[in-house]
Amino acid sequence: MTEPLIIGAMVRTLGAYPSGWRQPGAHRNPSSDADILRHIAREGEDAGLDYLFFGDWLATGPDLEFRDPYLLARIDPVSAVLFLAGVTSRIGLIATVNTTYADPYATARSLASLDVLTRGRAGVNLVTGAEPRAAGNHGRDAHADNETRYDRAEEFVAALRRLWDSWSDDAWIADAERGVLIDPDGLRGADLHGEHLRVSGPLNVARPPQGQIPIVHAGTSARSRVLAATEADLALIAAPNLADAIATRRDLRDIAAASGRSPEALAVIAPVLPVVADSNDEAHRIVERLLALVPLAEGHQPSRTAFPTNRSVAALADALGVAPDDRLRAAGFDDEVSADDARRLGDAGAALIDRLTRIAGVRVAGEGRSAALTWRHLVAAHAVPAAFVVGDAATIADHFETWRDEGAADGFNVLSAFQPAQFEAFTRLAAPELRRRGLLGRADVGATGTLRDRLGIGRRDGAAAATLAAR
Repeated sequence: MTEPLIIGAMVRTLGAYPSGWRQPGAHRNPSSDADILRHIAREGEDAGLDYLFFGDWLATGPDLEFRDPYLLARIDPVSAVLFLAGVTSRIGLIATVNTTYADPYATARSLASLDVLTRGRAGVNLVTGAEPRAAGNHGRDAHADNETRYDRAEEFVAALRRLWDSWSDDAWIADAERGVLIDPDGLRGADLHGEHLRVSGPLNVARPPQGQIPIVHAGTSARSRVLAATEADLALIAAPNLADAIATRRDLRDIAAASGRSPEALAVIAPVLPVVADSNDEAHRIVERLLALVPLAEGHQPSRTAFPTNRSVAALADALGVAPDDRLRAAGFDDEVSADDARRLGDAGAALIDRLTRIAGVRVAGEGRSAALTWRHLVAAHAVPAAFVVGDAATIADHFETWRDEGAADGFNVLSAFQPAQFEAFTRLAAPELRRRGLLGRADVGATGTLRDRLGIGRRDGAAAATLAAR
């Protein structure tokens, strides 16, 4: 029998598409994130998702308003999962920690505490610094280079492994008759003395119920792939298409095998941004509106701080290789794109138009009864690309099933273009279809299952942890 997929939700309260917050009824005020987080958590748990995933970004700035609004102001991920621990009982809770700036002892302690409090539902996504502005926020003069960051990250993983293994499973005796609380031989230090980190231990939290808390890692550099393939339980990839995903998954599994690890122990997770509705046409209309709401270089926008330079017809023409004197550059955003215009955009333009037809149902003027393609659609789709999967529940499930069957992914991180309506559409329409096809939910995981159980990786004992930490 084929294993189900691992399916979690990547939580972005202001939505995963930059114009999502402008949709009618969308959540748009981070000061009231508590309410939307509760709602997302209950929806995800009721739908049988495996986990909620919280990313992180250690800086902010006005440029994010147009590029990634959800990063402007957001709840600290460890705080978010601790908050949701009290309103959930089954779903996994994965928080992101930046190994470039975090303290390994404090990280091990807070996550072990979460695991104890949730009876084994904690997970951690380990990242290295990626935002140069974060250095100043942490008292550093410069952003560390890639090699240094990954050297520290590898030591960070070893520290976590050893700290979570501080207590043996049978170290806590609690024999009131004899007055013996612990077996001191079952308590051990981390004793890590690396180039970047020194951690003594032991950890002053009970052993995590999962033994070792699941580790997640994402990245595209060679060092990142090695860390994911050799140490992570989930490797997050960002493949733009099926072929790239298949190649990336194969590469990660090859690295795992070369390190002496079973490739089956590594689950490769791809992001997906489903736009779900009762019909394909309705889903297309949602995408068309998302594109229409992307701020473009018109009116007062270009004068705004850090407004992107690629949101004009001229910028699109440059990107597609249109001649500097071509009349297309004078087109208005709401002008329809004619067949002659489309031909002059070349092969790259044809590919963009084809994509817009698939995700938004718009066509070049005169081609059928669909809504007419405008320059606004073209500029927005090119300037703010997204891996949309658009349609009804069956269409979404077909995509998930194809990627699994072709060996492209072992699971998906589901993003929602806006909250709460699009997440509700996924949980209430797509999730039941995924369950019907055996793609969602492990049959052997009950109400008391841990996150490791949901991921199909079982509990990791101390000996395994020690082996990994010694690599």
